[in-house]
Amino acid sequence: MAKISVEIPDELLEDLDDHVGEGGKFVNRSDAIRASIRKTLDLLDEIDERHGRLDDDE
Repeated sequence: MAKISVEIPDELLEDLDDHVGEGGKFVNRSDAIRASIRKTLDLLDEIDERHGRLDDDE
């Protein structure tokens, strides 16, 4: 799995941390960020599909 580095505003990181760890929805920050990326890509695919921009093989 590739590693990347990103800059995230402190406010977003604080909000993210509220959902990570014991009692949170995600095990760690990486898990939360991967889930967010997947959700965003799904939403973008739905938008592209509505606008007829998806290829048939996707």
